[in-house]
Amino acid sequence: MSTLVNYSGDNEFYSGGSLCSADLGLMLALGHVDIYCPVSKRARISGPFIVEERTKNPSIELLPNECLFEIFRRLEGGRERSAAACVSKRWLMLLSNMRSFDIRHTNLSAANGASDDTKMASADEDQVECDGYLTRCLEGKKATDIRLSAMAVGTSSRGGLGKLSVRGSNPFRGITNVGLTAIAHGCPSLRVLSLWDVQDVGDEGLMEIARGCHSLEKLDLTKCPSISNKGLVAIAENCPSLTSLTIESCKNIGNEGLQAIGRCCTKLESLTIKDCPLVGDQAVVSLLSSDNTRLRKVKLHSLNITDFSLAIIGHYGKAITDLNLCKLEHVSPRGFWVMGAAHGLQSLASLTVTSCIGLADESLEEVGKGCTNIKSMCFRECKLVTDSGLVAFAQAAGSLEHLLLEQCDKITQAGILNAVSICSKLKSLSLVKCLGVRDLPPQASSLSPCDSLRSLSIRSCPGFGSTSLAMVGKLCPQLHHLDLSGLTRITDAGLLPLLESSKAGLVKVNLTHCMNVTDEVVLSLARLHGETLELLNLDGCRKVTDASLVAIADNCLLLNDLDVSKCSITDAGVAALSQGVQMNLQVLSLSGCSMVTNKSFSSLRTLGESLIGLNLQHCSSISSSRVEALVEDLWRCDILS
Repeated sequence: MSTLVNYSGDNEFYSGGSLCSADLGLMLALGHVDIYCPVSKRARISGPFIVEERTKNPSIELLPNECLFEIFRRLEGGRERSAAACVSKRWLMLLSNMRSFDIRHTNLSAANGASDDTKMASADEDQVECDGYLTRCLEGKKATDIRLSAMAVGTSSRGGLGKLSVRGSNPFRGITNVGLTAIAHGCPSLRVLSLWDVQDVGDEGLMEIARGCHSLEKLDLTKCPSISNKGLVAIAENCPSLTSLTIESCKNIGNEGLQAIGRCCTKLESLTIKDCPLVGDQAVVSLLSSDNTRLRKVKLHSLNITDFSLAIIGHYGKAITDLNLCKLEHVSPRGFWVMGAAHGLQSLASLTVTSCIGLADESLEEVGKGCTNIKSMCFRECKLVTDSGLVAFAQAAGSLEHLLLEQCDKITQAGILNAVSICSKLKSLSLVKCLGVRDLPPQASSLSPCDSLRSLSIRSCPGFGSTSLAMVGKLCPQLHHLDLSGLTRITDAGLLPLLESSKAGLVKVNLTHCMNVTDEVVLSLARLHGETLELLNLDGCRKVTDASLVAIADNCLLLNDLDVSKCSITDAGVAALSQGVQMNLQVLSLSGCSMVTNKSFSSLRTLGESLIGLNLQHCSSISSSRVEALVEDLWRCDILS
C-alpha cells in the first residue's frame, strides 16, 4: 500500500467514504486522476501524483441541438445571447435560427423594467440612423454567413437591423441562404435590403426574408443569378408595404415574378428593371395597367419590350413623374408616338431617353404635346433626332426648364439657338459631345433672348468655336453658371462678348482645357463679375499667367474655389494671391505648376489659414520637406502632393 500511495497521519477509517470528497474536489476538477485508495478509507496525499489528461469535449457540447435550443430560448437579455453566440460556431448558428417569438419571457424580467438590452441600445445610439433603425453594410471579403448571423443575434434585442446592404461576397465562404435566413429570423423589422453581386443566395434565402420581414419597403437585387421568379413571388405575397423595387442583371427573373409584384404590391412607387432578358411586355402591363397604380419613378433599361409597353405607359402612367428609358431596341418610333398621343403622362416632370432608335422627330413632337407639364428632358445617343424635332418639341413643351443633349450628332447650332429662343422658361442647357454643332459664319439674328436661362454647359463639342459662343452669349444675358470645359477652339474673341453680355453676374465658371484662353479673359471676368464669382476653374489654360492671379486677388471677394493647374503661374502670382482681398478661399489647386518653388512656402502658409484643400501634385520645384512642413503647420487643410 505504501509503495503506491505515500501518506502521513494516523490510520483512520471512515465508512461511506467517497473518491469525490471535498479534499479531492479541486484536483478532480482539473482532470482525471488515477490513484489507489481503499473504498472506506480517506486518502491523504502528501507526495507527488500522476495526472493523466484525457481529451474530452465539455459536457454541454454533448447535448443535442434541441436541448441547447431550450436553454438558449430562456436567455432573455441581448447581452446574454450575444455572449453565448461567441462560444462556438454551433451556438451562433443555433441562436441565429431563433425567432423573436421563440424566446421565453418571464414575469421577473417584465418586473425589472429597464433591462440590459436598454443599456446596450443606449450604448449603441451612435449606430442608429436619423430615421430610427440600425444600418449595416458588408462588402467584399467581409460578407460571410458568420457575420450576418452575428449581426442578427447582436441586434435582435433591439428589433434587429432596419437596413442591410451586401456588396459582393467572400470568394471562399461567401454569403448563402444560411446567412439570409439568420437575418430573416433575427431582424423582423428589416425595411431595406440590397444584394449586389451575391452569387450563392437563391430563392430559399429570399423566401425566408419574405416570411420573416413583412415590413420590407425597399428591395434591390443586382447580379443575383440564383434568384428566380419563385423568390420574387414570395416577396410580393408577404411584403405588401414594398414601395421601391430594383432588379438588375438577374437572368432568371422574368414576367411571372413581376406580375405578382403588380398584383400584390399596391404601394409600389419606384421601379427599376435593367438587363433582365426574361422581362417582356407582360410584366409592364401587370405593373402599370391598374387604375390605382402609385408608380411615380420608372426606369426600364435593356429589356425585350415593344411598342405595346410604351402604349401602356402612356395610357396608365398618370402618376409617373420620372421616366427613364434606355436601350429599348424593339421599340419603334410608333411606340414613342403612341406614348405621347395617349395623353396619360400629365404628371411627367422628367424624361430621359438613351440609345433608343425609336425616338425620331415626329414621335418627339408628339411626346412634347402629350406631356405638357414636362420640366426636364434628356436625350443621349438619339441618332434620329434632328433640329426639326428639337424645335417642335420645344414649341410643344412650354414648361421645359432643363434640357440636356448628349451625342446627338444630327442636331446643329441652328436647332439649339432656335430651341433656346422658344423656351421662355428654360433655366439650364447642356450640350455634351454633340459633333453636329459647328461654327457658322456670323449673321444677324432675329431670335429673342432667353432671360430665364441661368446655366449654360457646353462640354467636349469639338466643332463649337468662338463664333458660336458669341451668338449663344447674346441669347443668355442672365447666366450664373458657365461650363465650357474641353472646348479647345474658343478664344478670347468669343468669350469676351459673352462676359460683357452677362448682366446678372457669373457665380461659377469652368474653362478646363480651353487652351487658347489668355489673361485678357480672366482680367475681364474679375473686373465684371468679381463681386459674384465663387468658383473658377482654369485647369490646362497654359496662356494664363501671374497677371490673372493679381486681378483675382484684387477683385474676387467671394471666391472660394480656384483651380490654376498646369497654368503658367510662378511664385510671384502665389504671393499676390496671398495678399489679396478674398477672405473665403477654401480650395486651391496648383497641380502641375512647375514654376512654383519653395519660395512660395510663406505665401502658401498664409493662404492656408482659410484653406481646407490644397493640391500640390506634380509641383516638381517644391521639395518634399517643404510639403511636410506645410502638412504639419496647416493641420486643418487636406494637402495632396
